[in-house]
Amino acid sequence: MIDVFRAASGPDVIVKGTKGTSLTIDLSFGDEPVEEWIAGLSAPYPLLMIDPAWAERFPDSAQLIKEKNIPISLLGEPGASYEEDPARFNRQLEHFTGIFEKKPLWFRTQDEYFPKVLRDVLWEKEINALGSSTRWRGGVLPKVKEGDIIAVSLDRRQLVSLDEVNELLASRQFQSVEDVLFTVDIKTKKIPE
Repeated sequence: MIDVFRAASGPDVIVKGTKGTSLTIDLSFGDEPVEEWIAGLSAPYPLLMIDPAWAERFPDSAQLIKEKNIPISLLGEPGASYEEDPARFNRQLEHFTGIFEKKPLWFRTQDEYFPKVLRDVLWEKEINALGSSTRWRGGVLPKVKEGDIIAVSLDRRQLVSLDEVNELLASRQFQSVEDVLFTVDIKTKKIPE
């Protein structure tokens, strides 16, 4: 898999693809049950948007994510905090790369608000801003829509349980964010000689 930057033509936020459905999990809270859930995950994996403060508090979970080669990216703070402190993103990026030993390809704020100053920094750092087309808060499963990027938050409010996340995972075949964004149908026609 080749990392793709500049999926958009300028410093913008990607929220929808063209084909299939992708699941992203905003991970900023949880302890042993989350580690057990991660251990039980099987491919194709959802994209885990990880708060580096969570990864630092639970190094065994972070190590398990690295061992299983689960796709990860950086989950930031609410968007307005980057307007107040533009250097905040650089500190979070440094923290994330220190834990996971690689730069993330995707970034999302907790509230999916991306102020211009943040979009410009992401563009400069060659990291894609990733929003979602559907934010699922549990309950009725979302309808299947082509190109959908579904976001689920595992945070302090605990609106979604791990059992509900497993139910969502089992409800359909999910693809990677890259596949949802860049998959192209190729049709061939056989011509008799």
